[in-house]
Amino acid sequence: MTDDAEGRDESGGDGDGRDDEVRGAPRIPGPRAAADDFDPGRFVQPPPVPVSQEAEPVPEHARLDDDPPAPVLPHSVLKALLGAWALTACSAEETEAVEVHLTECAPCADEALRLRDAVGLLHTDRTLDLDPMLRSRVLENCLSRRPAKIPVPEWAAPYDAETARLDALLRDIGDSEWHAPVRLKWFEGERGVNRKTTVAGVIGHLLTVDGLVSSALGLDDPLAESVPGTPRRGAGLPLAPTPRTETYWSAARRPPTRTVREPWRTQSHTLIRTVSFAGRGVSELSVSYGDFALPLQDALLDRAFECWLHAGDIADAVDYPYETPSAAHLHRMIDLAARLLPAALAERRRAGLAGPARHLVTAGSPGRSLHLEVEGSGGGNWYIALDSPAALGSPDHTVAQVALDSVEFCQLVAGHVQPVEAAAGQRGDRDAIRDVLFAAASLSRL
Repeated sequence: MTDDAEGRDESGGDGDGRDDEVRGAPRIPGPRAAADDFDPGRFVQPPPVPVSQEAEPVPEHARLDDDPPAPVLPHSVLKALLGAWALTACSAEETEAVEVHLTECAPCADEALRLRDAVGLLHTDRTLDLDPMLRSRVLENCLSRRPAKIPVPEWAAPYDAETARLDALLRDIGDSEWHAPVRLKWFEGERGVNRKTTVAGVIGHLLTVDGLVSSALGLDDPLAESVPGTPRRGAGLPLAPTPRTETYWSAARRPPTRTVREPWRTQSHTLIRTVSFAGRGVSELSVSYGDFALPLQDALLDRAFECWLHAGDIADAVDYPYETPSAAHLHRMIDLAARLLPAALAERRRAGLAGPARHLVTAGSPGRSLHLEVEGSGGGNWYIALDSPAALGSPDHTVAQVALDSVEFCQLVAGHVQPVEAAAGQRGDRDAIRDVLFAAASLSRL
């Protein structure tokens, strides 16, 4: 065996015997990979560390030939494991390798945090249904940044918001749920009454009563299309909400289905568009309900109130989450009911259902008042004239006080809560309190 010019022998050694020591060093076995995991050839095996002559021998008890070190995985494999790591589906070795890598690689650490957040959404206890107020909030935010060319009048905003919320509910329910039973409740005389219908029947009811507003604006009456031989403007059709609804239900050859949604939706959009273009004077246009009339701005507020209440009836029937209106809109609805209470009380007196007036109202004399305190969202304080619908309530002549929650008061006005069951704080003249609570319930109707 001869050495070459650089001192290497024919076998390729360096001629000083060090290669023998390297060949005699313990060999570290390569890692094993699961058959269903990834290709073993993709592991990166660290190069063997040369053993120098000066290195101290490794004690026998310190050798770990039976416990090979954890494999060093390439970046692509570790990145592919992030999803499994977020779901805690990695093995112990993989978990350790990934977590060590996350301390060294910022992009993978960011991705791991996003995946962990996504996993948290998969296990949430919250409902995944959209917030019914989402559309209103989005529109409000958009309009605050860029006002509409033809803005909706402020007094029509509650009707716009409530029809949009109900439409969102109807969009989410299935075909079979349109036939879910709904029991409509209201108050007549001294007792509560109810009527059973379906979700589609409720929308038909809203369609026909909203038609009173359409007729007042010179638009087509939707009830005319359901009754053969009736002019499109609705001449000769009943004006009161209850007979209009009964006419619609009885004229239909088959029970209403989800097809009623589109005409109701089109009508509500047409009403909003019409009042938006009509100008300021239209707000005082009279809308007849048969035995009474309301200015257009109050009529649309009344329709918004009924839309919300009946949307709640539908939501209960199909087990759908539904929120109350915004505080500003709810306050306007409560204010309308408070303004109608003196006339409702006078009507009950004429029918012998309420006690007589106890104070003669003359010019400059406001008469007795009841302090109505409505608590919660949209609440406030109102003074209800007890002796004459023409009088103004005054805090100086208060003989009684009633306190109710805002939603509970609305349920009372809708006839969903009996007056004797209203959980109200009461103080003062008991007869006056009873008369006002029953008058509030008498504002309800089908």
